Amino acid sequence: MVVKKIYTMGIDIGSTTSKTVIMLNKKEIVGQAVIPVGTGTSGPLRSIEAALKSAGIAREEVSFTVATGYGRNSIRQAQLKLSELSCHAKGAVWLYPPVRTVIDIGGQDIKVMSISEDGKLQNFVMNDKCAAGTGRFLEVMARVLEARLSDLGELDARAKNYVEISSTCTVFAESEVISRLSQGADICDLVAGIHRSVAVRVAALANRLGVVEPVFITGGVSLNSGVIRALEAELGVRVWTDARANLAGAIGAALSARP
Repeated sequence: MVVKKIYTMGIDIGSTTSKTVIMLNKKEIVGQAVIPVGTGTSGPLRSIEAALKSAGIAREEVSFTVATGYGRNSIRQAQLKLSELSCHAKGAVWLYPPVRTVIDIGGQDIKVMSISEDGKLQNFVMNDKCAAGTGRFLEVMARVLEARLSDLGELDARAKNYVEISSTCTVFAESEVISRLSQGADICDLVAGIHRSVAVRVAALANRLGVVEPVFITGGVSLNSGVIRALEAELGVRVWTDARANLAGAIGAALSARP
């Protein structure tokens, strides 16, 4: 029996990143792309084209397209537009079926979601408009430290202690880090302190909702091993992730496509 190939596309347009996933029969990821600019830029279209190229298919071969994220309403190609909460929950469950708590740390916000035993979104909490504890916060800190964002996890692993970062505001925290650097603080200990400040903020949000294990982290910050270690220490539980967890929203969107 020949199984018909049905391609669905999920597009997650955030404030800082555009992500696209193409799935085959809602079972396998055959194309994906992450472009480091978000809504209002060329990022969304570039991510779509790159994902199609990755999958080796033409746009006409995609049966259904779903858009999610902050910039979802800008995607005219999408037949359906859904909230990022439902898509992140669905994507997280697909990546890690036992999950009961999803922590999503994006470019500008933090979301914590509780998942029922049958894999449905039950409840959620989000941070306020402040960027502290988000991907943007880490980008600012990396720039101040003259380090690549992708190197922060490795620098954290080499820390012998952590330097306390008391400011919760991104602007004040930036000044605090500059001051610590001028005092001769070790960069690895500074990175560990920065990660701890993120973990403290995220853990406070998660505890408001109530943490039920297993816990799974999604979003771009899920690629930062230092934040995961700090979060595990702050929550006192293991935090699971997946190499594709930054694509959870787009995966959930692709899974939400109509037959």
